[in-house]
Amino acid sequence: MTSKPTILPSTLQTHVAKAIAEAGGWIGFDRFMALALYTPGLGYYAGDLPKFGAMPASGSDFVTAPELSPVFGRVLARQVHEALDATATDEVWEFGAGSGALAAQLLGALGDRVRRYTIVDLSGSLRARQQATLAAWGDRVHWVDRLPDQMQGVVVGNEVLDAMPVQLLQRRAGLWHERGVALDESGNGFVWQDRPTPLRPPVEIDGPHDYLTEIHPQGEAFMRTLAQHLVRGAAFLIDYGFGEDEYYHPQRHMGTLVCHRGHQVDSDPLADVGLKDITAHVNFTAMALAAQDAGLQVLGYTTQAHFLINCGLLSELERLTQAQRAQAAKLMMEHEMGELFKVLAVGAGEPWRPMGFAQGDRSHRL
Repeated sequence: MTSKPTILPSTLQTHVAKAIAEAGGWIGFDRFMALALYTPGLGYYAGDLPKFGAMPASGSDFVTAPELSPVFGRVLARQVHEALDATATDEVWEFGAGSGALAAQLLGALGDRVRRYTIVDLSGSLRARQQATLAAWGDRVHWVDRLPDQMQGVVVGNEVLDAMPVQLLQRRAGLWHERGVALDESGNGFVWQDRPTPLRPPVEIDGPHDYLTEIHPQGEAFMRTLAQHLVRGAAFLIDYGFGEDEYYHPQRHMGTLVCHRGHQVDSDPLADVGLKDITAHVNFTAMALAAQDAGLQVLGYTTQAHFLINCGLLSELERLTQAQRAQAAKLMMEHEMGELFKVLAVGAGEPWRPMGFAQGDRSHRL
Protein backbone atom coordinates (compact mmCIF):
# COMPACT_ATOMS: atom_id res chain seq x y z
CA MET A 1 0.00 0.00 0.00
CA THR A 2 2.94 2.37 0.46
CA SER A 3 3.26 2.77 -3.29
CA LYS A 4 -0.19 4.36 -3.65
CA PRO A 5 0.89 8.01 -3.25
CA THR A 6 3.51 7.62 -6.00
CA ILE A 7 1.23 5.67 -8.36
CA LEU A 8 -1.66 8.12 -8.18
CA PRO A 9 0.13 11.23 -9.43
CA SER A 10 1.65 9.39 -12.40
CA THR A 11 -1.83 8.09 -13.29
CA LEU A 12 -3.18 11.61 -12.87
CA GLN A 13 -0.29 13.00 -14.94
CA THR A 14 -1.20 10.64 -17.77
CA HIS A 15 -4.84 11.65 -17.46
CA VAL A 16 -4.01 15.37 -17.64
CA ALA A 17 -1.58 14.83 -20.55
CA LYS A 18 -4.33 12.99 -22.45
CA ALA A 19 -6.74 15.88 -21.81
CA ILE A 20 -4.18 18.36 -23.17
CA ALA A 21 -3.52 16.24 -26.27
CA GLU A 22 -7.25 15.85 -26.94
CA ALA A 23 -7.71 19.62 -26.63
CA GLY A 24 -5.17 20.21 -29.39
CA GLY A 25 -2.05 20.56 -27.23
CA TRP A 26 -3.10 23.38 -24.88
CA ILE A 27 -5.58 23.94 -22.04
CA GLY A 28 -6.22 27.04 -19.96
CA PHE A 29 -4.81 26.96 -16.45
CA ASP A 30 -8.31 26.83 -14.95
CA ARG A 31 -8.87 23.47 -16.69
CA PHE A 32 -5.46 22.22 -15.54
CA MET A 33 -6.16 23.27 -11.94
CA ALA A 34 -9.56 21.56 -12.00
CA LEU A 35 -8.01 18.32 -13.28
CA ALA A 36 -5.13 18.45 -10.76
CA LEU A 37 -7.42 19.02 -7.78
CA TYR A 38 -10.74 17.36 -8.61
CA THR A 39 -10.35 14.50 -11.11
CA PRO A 40 -12.49 11.75 -9.51
CA GLY A 41 -10.32 9.15 -7.78
CA LEU A 42 -7.07 10.85 -8.82
CA GLY A 43 -7.05 14.59 -8.05
CA TYR A 44 -5.53 16.11 -4.93
CA TYR A 45 -8.86 16.50 -3.15
CA ALA A 46 -10.07 13.09 -4.35
CA GLY A 47 -7.10 11.17 -2.90
CA ASP A 48 -6.59 9.62 0.53
CA LEU A 49 -3.52 11.60 1.55
CA PRO A 50 -3.99 13.76 4.66
CA LYS A 51 -4.40 17.46 3.85
CA PHE A 52 -5.52 19.34 6.95
CA GLY A 53 -3.46 19.45 10.14
CA ALA A 54 -1.56 21.73 12.45
CA MET A 55 1.90 20.19 11.91
CA PRO A 56 3.79 18.52 9.02
CA ALA A 57 4.35 15.44 11.22
CA SER A 58 0.70 14.52 10.69
CA GLY A 59 1.42 14.18 6.97
CA SER A 60 -0.77 17.23 6.31
CA ASP A 61 -0.08 20.02 3.84
CA PHE A 62 -1.67 23.08 5.45
CA VAL A 63 -3.63 24.24 8.49
CA THR A 64 -7.02 25.91 8.45
CA ALA A 65 -8.54 27.90 11.30
CA PRO A 66 -10.65 25.05 12.78
CA GLU A 67 -7.53 22.84 13.04
CA LEU A 68 -5.54 25.73 14.54
CA SER A 69 -7.97 26.20 17.45
CA PRO A 70 -11.49 24.97 18.29
CA VAL A 71 -12.17 28.53 19.48
CA PHE A 72 -12.69 29.46 15.82
CA GLY A 73 -15.81 27.34 15.51
CA ARG A 74 -17.16 28.33 18.91
CA VAL A 75 -16.88 32.05 18.08
CA LEU A 76 -18.26 31.60 14.56
CA ALA A 77 -21.18 29.72 16.12
CA ARG A 78 -22.28 32.94 17.85
CA GLN A 79 -22.65 34.59 14.46
CA VAL A 80 -24.37 31.54 12.96
CA HIS A 81 -26.83 31.46 15.89
CA GLU A 82 -27.67 35.13 15.39
CA ALA A 83 -28.09 34.54 11.65
CA LEU A 84 -30.43 31.58 12.20
CA ASP A 85 -32.56 33.77 14.47
CA ALA A 86 -32.48 36.78 12.11
CA THR A 87 -33.55 34.68 9.13
CA ALA A 88 -35.96 32.40 11.07
CA THR A 89 -34.24 29.25 9.78
CA ASP A 90 -32.86 26.11 11.42
CA GLU A 91 -30.45 24.53 8.92
CA VAL A 92 -26.72 25.09 8.43
CA TRP A 93 -25.05 24.38 5.10
CA GLU A 94 -21.28 23.99 4.90
CA PHE A 95 -19.41 23.98 1.61
CA GLY A 96 -16.09 22.11 1.50
CA ALA A 97 -16.11 20.84 5.09
CA GLY A 98 -12.51 19.57 5.01
CA SER A 99 -11.73 17.32 7.96
CA GLY A 100 -15.12 17.97 9.57
CA ALA A 101 -13.50 19.93 12.40
CA LEU A 102 -15.53 23.10 11.82
CA ALA A 103 -18.80 21.17 11.56
CA ALA A 104 -18.05 19.45 14.88
CA GLN A 105 -17.27 22.80 16.54
CA LEU A 106 -20.45 24.44 15.19
CA LEU A 107 -22.70 21.50 16.06
CA GLY A 108 -21.22 21.31 19.55
CA ALA A 109 -21.78 25.01 20.18
CA LEU A 110 -25.19 25.40 18.52
CA GLY A 111 -26.85 22.34 20.03
CA ASP A 112 -30.57 22.03 19.32
CA ARG A 113 -30.68 25.37 17.45
CA VAL A 114 -29.66 23.39 14.34
CA ARG A 115 -32.24 20.89 13.11
CA ARG A 116 -30.14 19.76 10.17
CA TYR A 117 -26.50 20.26 9.12
CA THR A 118 -25.88 19.69 5.42
CA ILE A 119 -22.38 19.33 3.97
CA VAL A 120 -21.74 19.95 0.28
CA ASP A 121 -18.44 18.26 -0.60
CA LEU A 122 -17.30 16.62 -3.82
CA SER A 123 -14.41 14.68 -2.26
CA GLY A 124 -15.25 11.07 -1.43
CA SER A 125 -12.20 10.57 0.79
CA LEU A 126 -12.92 13.74 2.77
CA ARG A 127 -16.57 12.75 3.12
CA ALA A 128 -15.51 9.47 4.76
CA ARG A 129 -13.31 11.40 7.20
CA GLN A 130 -16.14 13.84 7.94
CA GLN A 131 -18.58 11.00 8.59
CA ALA A 132 -16.21 9.49 11.14
CA THR A 133 -15.65 12.87 12.84
CA LEU A 134 -19.36 13.68 12.98
CA ALA A 135 -20.79 10.25 13.83
CA ALA A 136 -21.93 11.50 17.27
CA TRP A 137 -24.54 13.78 15.65
CA GLY A 138 -26.17 10.91 13.78
CA ASP A 139 -28.82 11.73 11.21
CA ARG A 140 -28.76 15.47 11.90
CA VAL A 141 -25.78 15.60 9.50
CA HIS A 142 -26.39 15.02 5.80
CA TRP A 143 -24.15 15.03 2.74
CA VAL A 144 -25.15 16.16 -0.75
CA ASP A 145 -23.22 16.67 -3.95
CA ARG A 146 -25.77 18.97 -5.56
CA LEU A 147 -27.96 21.74 -4.25
CA PRO A 148 -31.75 21.50 -4.00
CA ASP A 149 -33.79 23.99 -5.99
CA GLN A 150 -34.36 26.05 -2.85
CA MET A 151 -32.17 26.45 0.23
CA GLN A 152 -33.07 28.09 3.52
CA GLY A 153 -30.60 28.53 6.32
CA VAL A 154 -27.11 29.75 7.10
CA VAL A 155 -24.27 28.88 4.73
CA VAL A 156 -20.66 28.63 5.90
CA GLY A 157 -17.63 28.30 3.64
CA ASN A 158 -14.15 28.38 5.19
CA GLU A 159 -11.35 28.40 2.60
CA VAL A 160 -13.65 27.26 -0.20
CA LEU A 161 -13.30 30.07 -2.73
CA ASP A 162 -9.47 29.89 -2.84
CA ALA A 163 -9.63 26.29 -4.12
CA MET A 164 -11.80 27.18 -7.12
CA PRO A 165 -9.91 27.10 -10.43
CA VAL A 166 -8.68 30.45 -11.74
CA GLN A 167 -7.62 31.72 -15.14
CA LEU A 168 -4.13 33.21 -15.43
CA LEU A 169 -3.54 36.42 -17.39
CA GLN A 170 -0.04 37.55 -18.33
CA ARG A 171 0.77 41.00 -19.68
CA ARG A 172 4.03 40.85 -21.60
CA ALA A 173 5.47 43.77 -23.58
CA GLY A 174 2.11 45.51 -23.20
CA LEU A 175 0.06 42.64 -24.67
CA TRP A 176 -2.30 40.42 -22.65
CA HIS A 177 -2.13 36.63 -22.89
CA GLU A 178 -3.95 33.77 -21.22
CA ARG A 179 -1.44 31.48 -19.58
CA GLY A 180 -2.17 27.83 -20.18
CA VAL A 181 -0.47 24.47 -20.02
CA ALA A 182 1.03 22.43 -22.86
CA LEU A 183 3.02 19.18 -23.02
CA ASP A 184 6.79 19.17 -22.88
CA GLU A 185 8.93 17.33 -25.45
CA SER A 186 8.50 14.00 -23.65
CA GLY A 187 4.73 14.25 -23.97
CA ASN A 188 4.24 13.48 -20.27
CA GLY A 189 5.47 16.61 -18.49
CA PHE A 190 3.93 20.08 -18.52
CA VAL A 191 5.14 23.52 -19.56
CA TRP A 192 3.61 27.00 -19.53
CA GLN A 193 2.36 28.38 -22.81
CA ASP A 194 0.78 31.81 -23.28
CA ARG A 195 -1.77 32.69 -25.96
CA PRO A 196 -3.12 36.14 -26.92
CA THR A 197 -6.52 36.78 -25.33
CA PRO A 198 -9.27 39.40 -25.20
CA LEU A 199 -9.62 38.66 -21.46
CA ARG A 200 -8.55 41.40 -19.04
CA PRO A 201 -8.39 41.92 -15.28
CA PRO A 202 -11.42 43.85 -13.97
CA VAL A 203 -9.33 47.00 -13.45
CA GLU A 204 -6.64 48.68 -15.53
CA ILE A 205 -3.13 47.81 -14.32
CA ASP A 206 -1.01 50.97 -14.21
CA GLY A 207 2.45 50.89 -15.74
CA PRO A 208 4.11 49.23 -18.72
CA HIS A 209 5.75 46.38 -16.77
CA ASP A 210 5.07 42.66 -17.27
CA TYR A 211 2.28 41.49 -15.00
CA LEU A 212 0.87 38.09 -14.04
CA THR A 213 -2.49 37.82 -12.26
CA GLU A 214 -5.66 35.77 -11.89
CA ILE A 215 -9.33 36.20 -12.69
CA HIS A 216 -12.02 34.17 -10.91
CA PRO A 217 -14.94 33.21 -13.20
CA GLN A 218 -15.59 29.95 -11.32
CA GLY A 219 -15.73 31.72 -7.96
CA GLU A 220 -18.13 34.27 -9.43
CA ALA A 221 -20.25 31.45 -10.89
CA PHE A 222 -20.38 29.86 -7.42
CA MET A 223 -21.75 33.10 -5.96
CA ARG A 224 -24.39 33.29 -8.69
CA THR A 225 -25.38 29.66 -8.06
CA LEU A 226 -25.68 30.39 -4.36
CA ALA A 227 -27.96 33.33 -5.17
CA GLN A 228 -30.16 31.16 -7.38
CA HIS A 229 -30.75 28.57 -4.63
CA LEU A 230 -30.72 30.56 -1.36
CA VAL A 231 -34.25 31.90 -0.95
CA ARG A 232 -33.94 32.82 2.73
CA GLY A 233 -30.83 32.97 4.88
CA ALA A 234 -27.27 34.23 4.91
CA ALA A 235 -23.83 33.03 3.81
CA PHE A 236 -20.50 33.67 5.54
CA LEU A 237 -17.43 33.08 3.35
CA ILE A 238 -14.04 33.17 5.05
CA ASP A 239 -10.83 33.14 3.05
CA TYR A 240 -7.56 34.86 2.29
CA GLY A 241 -7.75 37.62 -0.27
CA PHE A 242 -8.32 41.29 -1.00
CA GLY A 243 -10.68 43.79 -2.55
CA GLU A 244 -9.91 44.39 -6.22
CA ASP A 245 -7.90 47.60 -5.76
CA GLU A 246 -5.44 45.75 -3.57
CA TYR A 247 -5.65 42.51 -5.55
CA TYR A 248 -4.65 44.21 -8.80
CA HIS A 249 -2.12 46.61 -7.30
CA PRO A 250 0.60 47.40 -9.86
CA GLN A 251 3.25 45.98 -7.52
CA ARG A 252 1.47 42.59 -7.21
CA HIS A 253 3.00 41.63 -10.54
CA MET A 254 3.56 37.93 -9.77
CA GLY A 255 -0.06 37.16 -8.92
CA THR A 256 -1.12 35.13 -5.88
CA LEU A 257 -1.12 31.53 -7.14
CA VAL A 258 0.78 29.16 -4.83
CA CYS A 259 0.96 25.47 -3.91
CA HIS A 260 0.98 23.88 -0.44
CA ARG A 261 2.67 20.62 0.46
CA GLY A 262 3.96 19.50 3.84
CA HIS A 263 3.37 23.02 5.23
CA GLN A 264 5.78 24.38 2.62
CA VAL A 265 4.80 26.86 -0.08
CA ASP A 266 6.01 26.75 -3.67
CA SER A 267 4.99 28.43 -6.91
CA ASP A 268 5.18 25.55 -9.40
CA PRO A 269 1.78 23.91 -9.95
CA LEU A 270 3.11 21.96 -12.93
CA ALA A 271 5.31 19.72 -10.73
CA ASP A 272 4.11 16.87 -8.47
CA VAL A 273 0.60 17.13 -9.86
CA GLY A 274 -1.93 15.62 -7.47
CA LEU A 275 0.43 15.64 -4.50
CA LYS A 276 -0.12 19.25 -3.45
CA ASP A 277 -2.81 21.86 -3.10
CA ILE A 278 -3.08 24.67 -5.65
CA THR A 279 -4.66 27.89 -4.52
CA ALA A 280 -5.14 31.55 -5.38
CA HIS A 281 -6.23 34.46 -3.20
CA VAL A 282 -9.83 35.61 -3.51
CA ASN A 283 -10.91 38.84 -5.21
CA PHE A 284 -13.68 39.70 -2.76
CA THR A 285 -14.95 42.58 -4.89
CA ALA A 286 -15.71 40.15 -7.71
CA MET A 287 -17.44 37.75 -5.30
CA ALA A 288 -19.58 40.51 -3.75
CA LEU A 289 -20.57 41.96 -7.14
CA ALA A 290 -21.47 38.53 -8.53
CA ALA A 291 -23.69 37.87 -5.51
CA GLN A 292 -25.27 41.32 -5.67
CA ASP A 293 -25.91 41.15 -9.41
CA ALA A 294 -27.64 37.79 -8.88
CA GLY A 295 -29.97 39.20 -6.22
CA LEU A 296 -28.23 38.74 -2.85
CA GLN A 297 -27.43 41.61 -0.47
CA VAL A 298 -23.95 42.25 0.86
CA LEU A 299 -24.36 42.17 4.65
CA GLY A 300 -20.73 42.87 5.55
CA TYR A 301 -17.05 42.52 4.70
CA THR A 302 -14.17 42.79 7.14
CA THR A 303 -10.97 41.14 8.31
CA GLN A 304 -11.10 37.86 10.20
CA ALA A 305 -9.62 39.65 13.23
CA HIS A 306 -12.39 42.26 13.34
CA PHE A 307 -15.06 39.64 12.67
CA LEU A 308 -13.96 37.25 15.44
CA ILE A 309 -13.41 40.05 17.97
CA ASN A 310 -16.89 41.41 17.19
CA CYS A 311 -18.27 37.91 17.79
CA GLY A 312 -16.65 37.57 21.22
CA LEU A 313 -13.21 36.06 20.61
CA LEU A 314 -11.57 37.93 23.49
CA SER A 315 -13.95 36.51 26.11
CA GLU A 316 -13.29 33.03 24.72
CA LEU A 317 -9.52 33.54 25.02
CA GLU A 318 -9.88 34.31 28.72
CA ARG A 319 -11.10 30.75 29.36
CA LEU A 320 -8.04 29.09 27.82
CA THR A 321 -4.71 27.96 29.17
CA GLN A 322 -1.72 30.06 28.18
CA ALA A 323 -0.66 27.57 25.50
CA GLN A 324 -4.18 27.36 24.08
CA ARG A 325 -4.47 31.15 24.12
CA ALA A 326 -1.21 31.56 22.19
CA GLN A 327 -2.50 29.20 19.49
CA ALA A 328 -5.97 30.77 19.28
CA ALA A 329 -4.50 34.28 19.14
CA LYS A 330 -3.08 33.45 15.69
CA LEU A 331 -6.66 33.68 14.43
CA MET A 332 -6.58 37.45 14.96
CA MET A 333 -2.87 38.37 14.80
CA GLU A 334 -2.09 40.62 11.86
CA HIS A 335 0.95 38.63 10.68
CA GLU A 336 -0.92 35.30 10.98
CA MET A 337 -4.58 34.99 9.87
CA GLY A 338 -6.04 38.20 11.27
CA GLU A 339 -5.48 40.63 8.41
CA LEU A 340 -5.01 38.51 5.27
CA PHE A 341 -8.16 36.49 5.94
CA LYS A 342 -11.45 38.26 5.29
CA VAL A 343 -15.11 37.49 5.91
CA LEU A 344 -17.78 38.29 3.34
CA ALA A 345 -21.44 37.92 4.31
CA VAL A 346 -24.32 37.94 1.83
CA GLY A 347 -28.01 37.41 2.49
CA ALA A 348 -31.36 36.57 0.92
CA GLY A 349 -34.47 38.13 2.43
CA GLU A 350 -34.82 41.18 4.65
CA PRO A 351 -31.48 43.00 5.22
CA TRP A 352 -30.01 42.93 8.75
CA ARG A 353 -26.65 43.74 10.34
CA PRO A 354 -24.65 40.73 11.56
CA MET A 355 -22.68 41.16 14.81
CA GLY A 356 -19.42 40.21 13.08
CA PHE A 357 -19.38 43.55 11.24
CA ALA A 358 -20.35 45.86 14.11
CA GLN A 359 -16.85 47.41 14.07
CA GLY A 360 -14.47 47.62 11.13
CA ASP A 361 -16.87 46.86 8.29
CA ARG A 362 -15.04 47.41 4.98
CA SER A 363 -17.98 46.90 2.61
CA HIS A 364 -17.49 50.44 1.29
CA ARG A 365 -13.97 49.48 0.16
CA LEU A 366 -15.05 46.57 -2.02
